[in-house]
Amino acid sequence: MKTPTEATDSDGTPPSRDVPEAIKAIPVRHWGRYVSAVVVLVLLALLVRAFATAEGLRWGSVGDFFFDDQILEGVKNTLVVSVLAMLMGLVLGVILAVMRMSKNPVTSSVAWGYIWVFRGTPIYVQLLLWFNLALIFPILDIMPIYKDEMTDVMTPFMAALLGLGLNEAAYMAEICRAGIQSVDEGQTEASQALGMTQAQNMRRVVLPQAMRVIVPPTGNEFINLLKTSSLCSVVMYEELLRKGQNIGNTSSAVVELLMVATVWYLVITSVFSIGQYYLERRFARGSSRQLPDTPWQRARKNLFTFGRGTGSGAQGAGGIGA
Repeated sequence: MKTPTEATDSDGTPPSRDVPEAIKAIPVRHWGRYVSAVVVLVLLALLVRAFATAEGLRWGSVGDFFFDDQILEGVKNTLVVSVLAMLMGLVLGVILAVMRMSKNPVTSSVAWGYIWVFRGTPIYVQLLLWFNLALIFPILDIMPIYKDEMTDVMTPFMAALLGLGLNEAAYMAEICRAGIQSVDEGQTEASQALGMTQAQNMRRVVLPQAMRVIVPPTGNEFINLLKTSSLCSVVMYEELLRKGQNIGNTSSAVVELLMVATVWYLVITSVFSIGQYYLERRFARGSSRQLPDTPWQRARKNLFTFGRGTGSGAQGAGGIGA
């Protein structure tokens, strides 16, 4: 008795088998996505139309003042105070994080108190306190190093720098502490077994590995600091927003100059966001097997994928070729 696999036709040839047709997958249409997209586009178009046809808004003034010398000086002042405040916050944050984790109760308590005070009070209040410090200490006397009137020392730039930098140090301390604690304790034990001191272990072993955890929130803090620098106008510091307000009050183009400041803030934060992305990608090399694609690599991949086609016809051709 022949099994089905051994069956043959009457002429002795094996039976023919029909080749199955390629499966044509038809994607499910999500009508809710189309409806929501249309609704969003309509609302966006109405918003753009409302601003474009506003009678009291002169869009020509936005272009006229965008590269004004005063505006560019305000952009420079914003970048200077933000970068210096971030450097101050980063250095003090690392020191405070190490003090916070110290076994010495005095240093750990002082670090905790600093973080508690500066994180618990609004930065607006801190800027005003620094700017009005001369009301409490008319003379700055650091014997025998320095002595001068506080009004000459606490300039608008110094008040803005101290207000932003010392406040940022409190947040950076917690970020650095989280990054340091993310490093396995076995790394410290191994470095101590090699004869490294605690300072060498922190500088050569712990901090380089902690940077992978520290960098992303630090980038977010810096971008937030760029926007928070607009509060420095309260201490008469000539940053971007204050420059825009001054020009707007004299030219009767208040809203237009606010638009100029808004666009400049978007440009600055966008540039630093791109830098943050590549910095995070660099520090991810030691933990990820495959680094995420850069925006240019993603664009090329999507372009080539679209050129090859992704429909059922392309899939069927690939299946036949295989």
